[in-house]
Formats: sequence, structure tokens, C-alpha cells
Amino acid sequence: MSSVSPADIAPPLRIHPPARAARELLFNLVARELKARYKGSALGFLWTLLTPLFMAIIYVVFLRILAGRGVPLEEIVIGVFAWTFTVQSVNSGLTAVTANANLVKKVRFPRALLPIAATAANLVSYLLTLVVQFVIVGVLLWQDGRFFSPGTLALPALIALHTAFNLALALLLAAANVYFRDTQHLVGVGLSAWFFLSPAMYNLSILERWTATRPWLLQAYLVNPPAPLMTGYRALLLGQPFPWGWGAVVGLALPLPLLAAALAVYRRAQRNFADWL
Repeated sequence: MSSVSPADIAPPLRIHPPARAARELLFNLVARELKARYKGSALGFLWTLLTPLFMAIIYVVFLRILAGRGVPLEEIVIGVFAWTFTVQSVNSGLTAVTANANLVKKVRFPRALLPIAATAANLVSYLLTLVVQFVIVGVLLWQDGRFFSPGTLALPALIALHTAFNLALALLLAAANVYFRDTQHLVGVGLSAWFFLSPAMYNLSILERWTATRPWLLQAYLVNPPAPLMTGYRALLLGQPFPWGWGAVVGLALPLPLLAAALAVYRRAQRNFADWL
């Protein structure tokens, strides 16, 4: 009589490859991030579309004074929506680790998935808000007898670069906030100043008048990544000329090495997360 071993009757144990397990965990973290934002809300994910719609109405109605000074309303909408994507990524990335202290202490997993999930959730929201943005900008252009530029087809590449920049910020701030809790207060002040140093509510024509005799100042201004990113959105959607120069090239190239540096810093900092949380 032959003996039957447990291996003969038990189903084989399936061990997911690390890459697959990381993808599943990332998906779950992103889903949890999105659900947490609208938990207890009657309209749920509809707020992803309604919130920017309400914001856009406010900009269109109450910022007409700015438009009268030479800032078209469609440029305001494009700039502010892009800036909101960065702000939301910064704010959610800032607490990506500290808000998940129990998870970091008890479960072994790639810690970088926390700020990555926060940024990915904001990317999903931003892509949904683009639907609202396209409608508003399209109507404004139609009223002037204009249409979207063919450059709109290149928008995914610019969004990818924008996302890389936001992820770099999220990684750096998530790590910094573990060791220095004053980071969140400094970030709040910094974002307010950064908003006015970025062309969200205005375009470069205002700066060109001030830098006409010193063109290098405009290029120095464009080293700030949000400046060429927001200007790039307007150039692609509206067919405007892009102010190419050394500053714009540096500003557009900066997100990728910044992301690589942020990943290196985060990986080194994550070793002691559990001790500081």
C-alpha cells in the first residue's frame, strides 16, 4: 500500500513574484487613497469632477479683472488646474509615511509605494479634471472662433513629466516629514510663495515686459519647473509659442534627475522610518 504525502493532496502554494505583488499593493494603496478622500460623502467620486468645475466657475466669474488686463481666462484655467495637481501631490505626499505609521511598523513592503500611491491617486484625479478643463477651455476658445491646437496630442508626454516632478517632491517631503515634523508648516508657507513665483494666474507676457532689457532674467525664471510646465500646457493646448532657451531647457529637464535623486534619498532615509514614527 503506497503512502500519500500531504504534498499529493494539498494544492500547490502560489507565490506571486515580487513585481506582481508590488503592483497589486500599489493598486490597493491608490484605491484606498481615493476612497479615503470621499469617505462619508454622498456624491463620492463625483466630487473629483465637481470640485474643479466649481473652481473653474469661480475663476471665470471673479477673475475677469485679470483677463481684462491681458490674461485670457482659458490660460488662467489651464495654469490653476496644473498648479492644483502639484499642490495636491505635495500635500498628500507630505503625510504619505507619517499617516501610515502602523503599516510601516508592522508590515514589510517597499516603503516608496506610499508616496508613489499618493501621487498616482492625484494623477487619476487630475486626469479626470482634464475632462472639465477641456470643456471649459473649449467653450472659451469657441467663443473666440478658435480651437484646440494639434499640439494637444503631445499632452500625455508633458503630463508624464509633470507627474515625475510631483513624485520627486512627494518622495523628498515624505521622508523629510518623518524626521522633521516642522516640514509640513514650512511647506504651507513655501507653497504660498511658490504660487506667485509660478505662472498659474498669469502668463509670461507680463514678465517679458519687465525683462525686455534683461532676457536672462526670464530664462532664470523658467528654471523653476512649474514655469515651463504650465507654459508648456498652454503652448500645447492653445498653440502658443514656447520660450525656448537655456532656462526652459533646464526647467523641463530637471524633473527626471530630481526624481532619481529623490528616490536615492528616500531609500536611504526609509531605513529608520520605524524608529522615528
